Amino acid sequence: MKEEKIYFAESDTPQMLDAFKNAQNTFKYFWRELSWERRRIVPALDLAIVKVVFNQEVSGGSPLVEYMWIGDIDFDGFRIKGSLMNQPDVLTNVEQGDIIEIIPERIADWMFSTNKKVYGGFTVQLMRSEMDKKSMKQHDKAWGLDFGDPCKVLLAYEQDKHPENLIEHPMSKNMKESFENFIKQNPKELTITDEFGYTLLHKESIAGNKTIVEILLQMGSDKNVKTTSGYTALDFAQKLQWDHLIEVLKK
Repeated sequence: MKEEKIYFAESDTPQMLDAFKNAQNTFKYFWRELSWERRRIVPALDLAIVKVVFNQEVSGGSPLVEYMWIGDIDFDGFRIKGSLMNQPDVLTNVEQGDIIEIIPERIADWMFSTNKKVYGGFTVQLMRSEMDKKSMKQHDKAWGLDFGDPCKVLLAYEQDKHPENLIEHPMSKNMKESFENFIKQNPKELTITDEFGYTLLHKESIAGNKTIVEILLQMGSDKNVKTTSGYTALDFAQKLQWDHLIEVLKK
């Protein structure tokens, strides 16, 4: 696979570059939340978006750099796919509505909200921390969201009240009985693979759902099955650093 060259804007401060890195390192929490959102009958998220660094080579000059949000996110454990939400101001090699596929190293930020409360938003919170109170209030009103304390970035739903949610999503635990019944009634789900060789065990491991993974293993899911690219569920857990899953999949 050709290595992707990534450029950042010359005006980016060390603090902003740190925000990018924090967003990249914690993207798994965004995906975990989005993976549960897709199973809900009644949606719980107000929005779920990822900010991406876009580059365009310029003959005889420095590459153009622009940061834009994508939505309708999908993730296979290696690459992120989404639809560009806005028309570029500078770049001409992409347009609003284009389907964008990127590596995680191109993430500049991620953000989701539920009940108008924001999770993630590392770059947004950094910018808010540099605003006066009036500007911050205007900013938040324009978004129509509760960003909370600009010095505290939340990663998981209600983690301020339930810090254990950082380890495992509450729905993973709450859905235990119903998921067990689902597998008993649909045992073929244990062995079905998609066009890329992903089983349900692969997908739940990418999302970090320990209770669901344990049920799949107990019900007979084969943890040694590999995707068409040659990766096991354990490979994904290790790549995304889901430590609470690694020990389960190593047994």
